[in-house]
Amino acid sequence: MGQFQENRNCLIDHARGIKHSPRMLKISDITYSVEGRTLVENATVTIPTGHKVGLVGRNGSGKTTLFRVIRGELVLDTGNVSIPKGWKIGGVSQEVPGNEVSLINTVLRADTEREALLAEAETATDPTRIAEVQTRLADIDAWSAEARAATILKGLGFTHEEQQMPCSAFSGGWRMRVALAAVLFSEPDLLLLDEPTNYLDLEGALWLEAYLVKYPHTVLIVSHDRELLNRSVGGILHLEDKGLIYYTGSYDTFARQRAANRAVQAAAAKKQDAQRAHLQAFVDRFKAKASKAKQAQSRVKMLEKMDTIRAPEDAARTVFTFPEPEELSPPIIATEGAAVGYGNNIVLHDLNLRIDQDDRIALLGRNGEGKSTLSKMLSDRLPTCRGKMVTSNKLRIGFFAQHQVDELRIEETPLDHLFRERPNEGQAKLRARLAGFGLGADQADTAVGRLSGGQKARLSLLLATLPAPHLLILDEPTNHLDIESREALVEALTAYTGAVILVSHDMHLLSMVADRLWLVKDGHVKPYEDDLQAYRKMLLTPEKPAEKDKPKPMKTAKPSREALQALRSDVRKNEERVKKINDMRDKLAKKLADPALYEDGKAGELATWNKKYAEVMDGLERAEAMWMAALEKLEKAEKT
Repeated sequence: MGQFQENRNCLIDHARGIKHSPRMLKISDITYSVEGRTLVENATVTIPTGHKVGLVGRNGSGKTTLFRVIRGELVLDTGNVSIPKGWKIGGVSQEVPGNEVSLINTVLRADTEREALLAEAETATDPTRIAEVQTRLADIDAWSAEARAATILKGLGFTHEEQQMPCSAFSGGWRMRVALAAVLFSEPDLLLLDEPTNYLDLEGALWLEAYLVKYPHTVLIVSHDRELLNRSVGGILHLEDKGLIYYTGSYDTFARQRAANRAVQAAAAKKQDAQRAHLQAFVDRFKAKASKAKQAQSRVKMLEKMDTIRAPEDAARTVFTFPEPEELSPPIIATEGAAVGYGNNIVLHDLNLRIDQDDRIALLGRNGEGKSTLSKMLSDRLPTCRGKMVTSNKLRIGFFAQHQVDELRIEETPLDHLFRERPNEGQAKLRARLAGFGLGADQADTAVGRLSGGQKARLSLLLATLPAPHLLILDEPTNHLDIESREALVEALTAYTGAVILVSHDMHLLSMVADRLWLVKDGHVKPYEDDLQAYRKMLLTPEKPAEKDKPKPMKTAKPSREALQALRSDVRKNEERVKKINDMRDKLAKKLADPALYEDGKAGELATWNKKYAEVMDGLERAEAMWMAALEKLEKAEKT
């Protein structure tokens, strides 16, 4: 049942005198502590039904704990969480078991109501009940369930053949994708996703972005993926200083708003400090002078009554300090007619590649095409089968992959790991190296098993860059890193004087760092001449079957200057229209986030605002389609 149909039913019931719980997630004055440490204190926020919200905050601030509070798994110190009666809450807490059930059946079983109804349909004998079961099966669209499940699995990277295979045939990371597919298929009323892209490649992450935009219910998602938070949510819930603040709009809008608020707060604190100093100077000067005693006392009272405005505290800045390699003569790696694979299975062939020390290369390509195989070959972890690969004599290569984080010795400290690699360096220098990757004195002496995912990732990055490599190969380096750490990584890679090869689902990282794109496809590696946005569009465009004997298009005449100007004007007008509708959507979302709108007696007003919001969203979709069509016309004309 859709959001607006639910509201309609609520209106009917309200007219009949039937009361409903508010159709929203309401967090009221909650406080929660762990081992004496307060994570959330007197926090209040309301999230209306159907809204998609990103939950952000630094690692360790309590985001995952807040999810557990919402699910009712933890006992609050104070306050309460209100969820509409009958709401189903869903999330991915762990991977699916490695059993013999096929992927497609694992996902289908996630819809427990459908499973129960199908089982009852097999055994029911009462004609009335049989009719009720069949009606309900039709209502929940049970007969298209397999097609819907297959579409979700395909979007997350599973081929039709793999969907028929048992879960036991896949590793833990892939089974996490199946668990994600299952919860998406079950369509809970409140979907809680905690870093869902950590187990996805770029293609899967882009698919999830598009899927969440159209998801029919409320979504609360913890993510440090900036692009996901810009494209898939309409609000940002910021957990900071033990409080919750809701911002309407995308992550970039939130970042600008927060920066402006902090600037205003800092200016107000500075102004108040100057005012305090002025009043105190008067008191100090005249407190002993009889003729000015009353005035001095008055200013003392003013100082006592003044509410202190505190300047915003800047959190300790996350840093990465990569050592500088010496310069080598180009190229540092060159291949000629090279092929690589496993045994008799050649994965990539006819490789004619060149890498210089100033290269920043992103590897693109769908899962299974050979990105990891290429990374292993270039890092000398996998030999070529034929052809040749020539490397510079003094070449040092740093390699980071997510599995290396899992291979850290959990019983040892970060200092122990560094000492094994640099036994002759003093402890002070080793600690300085750790500090250069955001691992302070406390973390340096803490067993790795007790560190956060982000701290483990920083340690692995430090170990990978310890020998000052001329080439750094990074396979999903941002998993478990918060947004501040990701920005610090971008800065470090930009300043780094070695070559970088990136495999990542983080579009923001790729767009900020990479200046060359290689597409790994159909056993070949070739330069991708277009940009990342074009690649994103290509991935999200459904593949069309090949057309036989398609006539060659006739060569069109080059458009006139006036025609190009008209097309550019059309693009600008459409872009401006999208901007205006976006502003309208943000205002309506802010109105719908007002708790007062959900009080008794406001049902009619709520229905009106919901209708307006639906109309605006429909208009936005049409406006964006027109804008994209105008852009395509312009690009086509400019290439003619």
